[in-house]
Amino acid sequence: MKRILYTALICCTAVLTPSCVDDLNQYPHTETTSENIYHTRESYFQVLSKIYTAMVTNGQEKNGSADLSTNNGQDYSRCLFNLQEVCTDEVAYTWLSGENLTAINDLSWDANDSWVSDMYYRIYYNIALCNEFLRHATDEAIGGFSAEDQTEIRRYRAEARFLRALFYYHAMDFFRNIPFVTENDPVGSYIPPRYTAQQIFDFIEDELNDITEGSDLLFDRSECPYGRASKGAAYTLLAKMYLNAEVYINEKKYDECIAACNKAIAQGYTLEPEYGKLFNADNHLRTNEIIFTLPIDAATTVSWGAGTYMVCGEISNTSSTEDYSPARFGATNGWGNMRIRGAASVLFDSDDLRGQFYTTGQTQEATDLSDLSTGYLVTKWTNLTDDGQSASNTAQDGANTDYPLFRLADVYLMYGEAVARGGQGGDATTALGYVNDLRERAFGNDSENVTEADLTTDFYLDERCRELYWESTRRTDLIRFNKFTTADYLWEWKGGSANGTSVDSKFNIYPIPSTELTANPNLYNENY
Repeated sequence: MKRILYTALICCTAVLTPSCVDDLNQYPHTETTSENIYHTRESYFQVLSKIYTAMVTNGQEKNGSADLSTNNGQDYSRCLFNLQEVCTDEVAYTWLSGENLTAINDLSWDANDSWVSDMYYRIYYNIALCNEFLRHATDEAIGGFSAEDQTEIRRYRAEARFLRALFYYHAMDFFRNIPFVTENDPVGSYIPPRYTAQQIFDFIEDELNDITEGSDLLFDRSECPYGRASKGAAYTLLAKMYLNAEVYINEKKYDECIAACNKAIAQGYTLEPEYGKLFNADNHLRTNEIIFTLPIDAATTVSWGAGTYMVCGEISNTSSTEDYSPARFGATNGWGNMRIRGAASVLFDSDDLRGQFYTTGQTQEATDLSDLSTGYLVTKWTNLTDDGQSASNTAQDGANTDYPLFRLADVYLMYGEAVARGGQGGDATTALGYVNDLRERAFGNDSENVTEADLTTDFYLDERCRELYWESTRRTDLIRFNKFTTADYLWEWKGGSANGTSVDSKFNIYPIPSTELTANPNLYNENY
């Protein structure tokens, strides 16, 4: 059985961004105090569990008791996916108006957009949970515990620091220059300063290096419990940040990206032989390749985002053909939310096993976003176990399919791209081996292997789509290649135009919500 981090039945007393206390109803309210939470090692683990599960649930209960009062009310993972994927060539979303996603699809959002706001406040709520935990996990605070318990709590502390670094990475990637607050700042009416992307970058870099090399150490891969952060996760996050450093801080960090990739690979990960098994209900067994995942479970951690969103969202709710039904995916019903746009699906050869699409009765081009027959249907995600059984009643309890956030395949492709961009510390021969390992899995043999001459940066952009589509990387990738807002690459309905059009470069960054600007005079948006 899948080991899941249980959701703690407590709420931290943390605030969100403290500037908003009197302006927004965005905070958890509880009479529980730190004195009756942080008294045993187990209670520390409960709070840490809350931070982990806050990425896939929106509150303490399956359908109620939400952590935040928000516009859309969805969890962190669903916000992350929508802001990373719906605005790109990889997702044709059906119910744009009903889900308030039209502006995200059209790349026309503003500082009042509900999904932008939800993502922002989800990030800072989670940062606040981390800060509150860390305030109570100092060496002084745990000095009365046994030596064994102190060692464990320091490990929890390292994990909380990783999670906070991840949340700050998402904040920097989406919003760039952002408010910054840590456990060392006061709680209450404190107004956080505006940190530049360079300051955030430096903070994340220092934190990740410290929890892999310092006194608060993450687990090595071989000893890390399922669903928790290991050193491999920290190295992968560093690699992602270094690969995009030119975007964030206008400085090349490809040498550092290669070094971080090498450290992640040295943890001993290996490719899963079957691509499809990375995205089924038994994908908790794929810790050989999956470096960091967002676990969900129909019994203990029900989510309407993460794997549930992928499984149910990809299934057409109008198809009645014998070879295509919700049961084929281990689902009770389909939501009919998403397909893939033709600009992305055309990148796949017909015998590429990663191109898991249902094409019968479908046009390849998404000529009408409201018409489920336009754009291929994706069949990448299932709620089936390895032996083909449905893992849960998705209508009642969601899917049992975890959402892989970091995979070895991504590390291989980051290594290769950094080499192609001139990074030192790696070589094209090693990169070629990594790429062809992925392609041999994709095609079942070496018939579609590539040569070193094929390993251009554009090749890596296309290969990342083929390998990682719907895994919340595409927007960041397109921005790195200067193809997200420009006319250099167009897809159906980019910019709200049927054939696609360029948009203002300001849309490479999401705006800080207008409600936050009102509450914190230190903040402002460029160009919005």
